[in-house]
Amino acid sequence: MNYSPILKDLLETVLVQQASDLHLSVGHAPTLRIGGRLVPLVKRKNLTAEDTKGIAFEILKGPELQERFMKTKEMDLSYNFENRARFRINIFFQQGDVSLALRYISNKILTVEDLSLPPILHELIRPSQGFILITGPSSQGKSTSMAALVDEINHTRSLHIITIEDPIEYVFEDDRSIIDQREVFKDTAGFASALKATFRQDPDVIMVGEMRDPETISTAITAAETGHLVIATLHTNSAAQTIHRIVDSFPGVQQGQIRSQLSGSLLGVVSQRLIPRIKGGLIPACEVMINTPAISNLIREGKIHEIPLVIETSAEIGMISLNRYMANLIRAKEISLDTAQVYSQNPAELRNLVRK
Repeated sequence: MNYSPILKDLLETVLVQQASDLHLSVGHAPTLRIGGRLVPLVKRKNLTAEDTKGIAFEILKGPELQERFMKTKEMDLSYNFENRARFRINIFFQQGDVSLALRYISNKILTVEDLSLPPILHELIRPSQGFILITGPSSQGKSTSMAALVDEINHTRSLHIITIEDPIEYVFEDDRSIIDQREVFKDTAGFASALKATFRQDPDVIMVGEMRDPETISTAITAAETGHLVIATLHTNSAAQTIHRIVDSFPGVQQGQIRSQLSGSLLGVVSQRLIPRIKGGLIPACEVMINTPAISNLIREGKIHEIPLVIETSAEIGMISLNRYMANLIRAKEISLDTAQVYSQNPAELRNLVRK
């Protein structure tokens, strides 16, 4: 593939500067995100409307994609740069002009250890069936963590894995497993329809890039109940909020049934944030909830507000609250207290934990 000089140069800069994101917006210089902070490329000229539209249309090869973008006004897609890196790209309009947000995706899929994730994640993926949720706000590494879990299964077990993504981010290379990756709009009409179709495709493991609606959530829970290991993401801030979000997405008459299904099928929830390290770069801080009989009872009975207390008192089996996890990182001099407080939902509790 031939790349225009401006696009090639920008993507090269992302790789050289080890940036996580590239933002292209009219009236601004191209801007990188490095270590969580925006860094404008001040030596480059501000982008014009012609610049951003030209870059977008180069990425959107062919009139079909270009026409679809002009109609929908926004589009997600993945982009392969010289087989050296992939980018997840969102192209959108703002104030009548085209803007782009490009997220760098390494060709190498990192392990749980590489990512400094809690070792308990190895245990979560051992069962042959159940529901694992990786949660957190946008741009907090959920897809990267999920890819690490799927690739660990790929290297250690002979299974059939199906992924449903929008767009495909990490490309897996089959090892002991067979991995079929399906992209929404390209390979399937949507998450819900793709999930329903998996029941006829003989999967052992199903990875759902995002659960966006009650139908997708319901089908994912059913898949976990019927002999599949399902790994999915949600944009929520904690394990308790995750349970609330799932249950509240259904009408009142269905919520009791969903709580019952979830209490039986859920394996665990990992909620993560990427926090700037003192020495540079980012490190994940996680809340980990494992579905013990005590947690299962709270979910079934709708006593979700009591979940944080169980997490806090169950460290011996691998559970940990986000504040305690961050307190450990502060003691290890990985992150500062000031930075951690920005990401804490209870800064006063965090300060008390650090003082102990």
